Amino acid sequence: MNRTAVRANQRKLVILAVLVLLCALGYMFYAVRFDNARLFQYSMKLRSPKLLVMLITAFAIAGASLVFQTIINNIIVTPCLLGMNALYSLIHTAVVFVAGSTSLLATNSNLAFLVDLVLMAIVATVVYGYLFEKTRHNVLYILLIGTVLTSLFSSIQTTMTRIMDPNEYDSLLETLVASFENVNSQVIAASLVILAAVIFVLRKELAMLDVIALGKDQAINLGVDYDQCIRKLLLGVTLCIAVATAMVGPISFIGLIMANLSRQLLKTFRHSQLILGSTLFGMAILVGGELIVERVYHYAVPISVFIGVFGGLYFLYLLLSNKRV
Repeated sequence: MNRTAVRANQRKLVILAVLVLLCALGYMFYAVRFDNARLFQYSMKLRSPKLLVMLITAFAIAGASLVFQTIINNIIVTPCLLGMNALYSLIHTAVVFVAGSTSLLATNSNLAFLVDLVLMAIVATVVYGYLFEKTRHNVLYILLIGTVLTSLFSSIQTTMTRIMDPNEYDSLLETLVASFENVNSQVIAASLVILAAVIFVLRKELAMLDVIALGKDQAINLGVDYDQCIRKLLLGVTLCIAVATAMVGPISFIGLIMANLSRQLLKTFRHSQLILGSTLFGMAILVGGELIVERVYHYAVPISVFIGVFGGLYFLYLLLSNKRV
């Protein structure tokens, strides 16, 4: 890529960063009573954790989605195909089904976050570590396994909800929809530590993404331990999605939107720029979308509904346009 294109992308990233900043400022200070110190402090206390969670969620899903598309070598796949969203719904449904909606696992948000994260990490390690080796490092087999597991988890979860007490189901339904309304600020630090650890452990593999995007044969010829690198990246992707899902719930299509908007805007093979662009797009979408949900629709419709609708339409556009990595 020539210097002119690099500088053009840098300008685009700066514009995106300014857009994110404007969205964040609008979310934090719109309709705030500056003349009343107590009300101002109360508003900041409510909005600050929600803003931080949205930024963390966008970062985790955006980076994981773009890395996942590079691994699969296809831009119309999303990490939700790995089954983490369905597993999250199954875990919460099983907790309410077995222990009840008033149990400690259902009411304690810290404990629920820990259970979600541990179970998702175990599934990720077993399925996308052990089975990746058993399938002779075939990424497409792993994608197929993830699709089958998604169907299995969804079927079990649906069966439980059908025979569940209606009152229990009503209490469960709130936890199965992604929302930033009841953010648990106590898990923010733990999520940041986990994401930082994943990035640190995978720093060498992440630096090889530009080479991996060339294909398996070319990457091996250039000295990359392709199979081990892909296995580590796949585990990292799953853990990032697990952290984001455990924090706010399942959000379908958001990763697809972030990654492809970044590719279409920047038109580069450099993953350092693509991941940053995808993250900034995600932050703008989540923060700006939540601002609209709260101030225009007055919490009537969760942001995950809008993302699901527009994400589905965008997915159809990508399919019909036959775009590939």
